Amino acid sequence: MIGVEEALGKILDSIEVLEREEKPLLDCLGQVLAEDVYAPFDVPPQDNSAMDGYAVQAKSIVGASYEHPKILRVVGEIAAGCITELKVEPGTAVRIMTGAFVPKGADVVVPFEDTDEVDRKQRSVSEAEIGIRVGLPEASNIRRGGEDIAKGELAVKQGTLLCPAEIGVLASLGKAIVSVIRRPVVGILATGNEVLEINQPLLPGKIYNSNSYSLAAQVLRYGGIPKLLGIAPDDVEQLSIAVRHGLDCDMLVTSGGVSLGDYDVVKQVLAAEGNVSFWTVRMKPGKPLAFGMFKRDDGKKIPHLGLPGNPVSSMITFEVFARPAILRMMGRSNLAGPNITAMMEDPVKNNDGRRIFARVVVSRRDGKYFARLTGPQGSGILTSMTKANGLAVIPESTKEVKPGGMVEVMMFDWDEVQD
Repeated sequence: MIGVEEALGKILDSIEVLEREEKPLLDCLGQVLAEDVYAPFDVPPQDNSAMDGYAVQAKSIVGASYEHPKILRVVGEIAAGCITELKVEPGTAVRIMTGAFVPKGADVVVPFEDTDEVDRKQRSVSEAEIGIRVGLPEASNIRRGGEDIAKGELAVKQGTLLCPAEIGVLASLGKAIVSVIRRPVVGILATGNEVLEINQPLLPGKIYNSNSYSLAAQVLRYGGIPKLLGIAPDDVEQLSIAVRHGLDCDMLVTSGGVSLGDYDVVKQVLAAEGNVSFWTVRMKPGKPLAFGMFKRDDGKKIPHLGLPGNPVSSMITFEVFARPAILRMMGRSNLAGPNITAMMEDPVKNNDGRRIFARVVVSRRDGKYFARLTGPQGSGILTSMTKANGLAVIPESTKEVKPGGMVEVMMFDWDEVQD
């Protein structure tokens, strides 16, 4: 039996970053950029207005106030996207919309609300002039060309995780097709004579295949592509055939068949078709866990995680081991999830020196985090995972955490913290 860190280290040492692919920009959300992207032009391409208002010269409105507005002659109007030859000279103004290019000669934009435009319309006064009610310094309400990204500048660096903001930056550069690290295809195979597909009638002594669906959902959640491989019975020959059908994937995940029972055959198949790096990890739940590499006919090695059959153990071992492996395949540099320190509100005992991953609900009160157990912690109580937003980690050397004790919590998602 090995420790959690040693097991994770062996797994990650066997994982390689996948190759790149070219994809439409919006399809790349959540993937890692595989190339440096430089700006082919300034963003914005030239000075433009940050407000709806009037483009003027700052020296024309010095001393302007609501009591004594500066009256300027309006020489035209510019909408966003329009090209104009209009020029602003002393004593003149151009009506301008947000995003429109600032006309030559103008060095400030005065917002509509700081003019008498509304009053003029209400009084049917000539709109050939405008009263400016404030004096503003040069460059006010003007976005300079290249102030966001200068031509030739590195806009998005290789290895960057593409989130909505990065997608927007690439779009601003006209980058319709992007080179990214591809998503891993993860084969998911359930094992066990007792397991049925969910569209079959429930028979005595049988259970539905919940593991494959919860694991597939976890693969999707962390950016991978799940491939459901069905159910293999507790038979070495048939399991071997099922495994070979999954070797076109980037990683193979099985559930069940890794403990010490007579019918737990996954380790036998792994040893025969590849190699076993380890099995059994000093953790609870999830002790019976196997890892190794299957070898394809072309010589390529496919990492295999043999997860426990109990549904909670299966999901938790996926969080601890498969999630970081998927992230590494995708080229992610940060493999850790969102971890916090919280105060336990329930006691947790550790009787056998394993690392406990307790299902908890984390809440935030007065700027502090608190964690309480979701209820009974049996590894077959899958609903305990639906109630949890994180896993409280109790070290192997800690025999008991009493109420008020501080623990590290692996959060599933920041958005799930309860207020």
